[in-house]
Amino acid sequence: MFKNSAGLVRNVHSQVADRIGMGIIRGEIAPGEALPAEMRLCEMLDVSRPVVREAMRILAGKGLIESRPKSGTRVRPPEAWSHLDPDVLRWRLACADTEDYLRKLFALRYAVEPAAAAIAAEAAGPEDCAAIATALAGMETAADNAAFVESDIAFHKAIYMATRNELFWPIAQMLEISLRQSFAIAATGDHRPRALAEHRAVMERIQARDAEGARAATALLLANSAGDLEKLQAGHVRPPALPQGAGETAMQPVAG
Repeated sequence: MFKNSAGLVRNVHSQVADRIGMGIIRGEIAPGEALPAEMRLCEMLDVSRPVVREAMRILAGKGLIESRPKSGTRVRPPEAWSHLDPDVLRWRLACADTEDYLRKLFALRYAVEPAAAAIAAEAAGPEDCAAIATALAGMETAADNAAFVESDIAFHKAIYMATRNELFWPIAQMLEISLRQSFAIAATGDHRPRALAEHRAVMERIQARDAEGARAATALLLANSAGDLEKLQAGHVRPPALPQGAGETAMQPVAG
């Protein structure tokens, strides 16, 4: 067993999947290219055949590879990958350009989060509203940036969960990984009082069952968050405009 860069305990076949998956994401093994044969992978990674087979099963389940008779195991094109899978997200974040990553992240949030807040305003139960309020209270009382970030993530996750729509829940689950970097950057700024007021406005619109108010409050929060990040990144983060009306190499031996 070992811990990866995210501090998660991983077994040997997961470590092998990490090595190969990271290599695929980095482009070291190109789409359409065949992976080495099973026995060759065993030799290169110094692991057993069952370990390699389980790692291949993991990667196939994430959409990164596919096996066909006579053609072996090949890398699938990026459009076939499960990009919201926690491991795929983690691998992409490890080798992504920060500016490009933040731009794509804000594009997703602009498209989805105001709608999630509007749906939450109509669907949230008392326990959902309590979870949102608890997260906001954690932001308000956070003793340091790390605690603020954890509560900020919990706030946005709670909104997605409050939609009571299981198709939104995978987005909530990915926030633990994908939002941490941008939130950690934003937490260092001097805009926290305004950000807290904006988060409270979102919460209050959800509690009031005001769907359009929740949508508008979330759009404003996102617009200002993007502006804060742009300033903190010295102008390098350039998120897309809001809609109109919105206020290690893959084949190294495995260490057991």
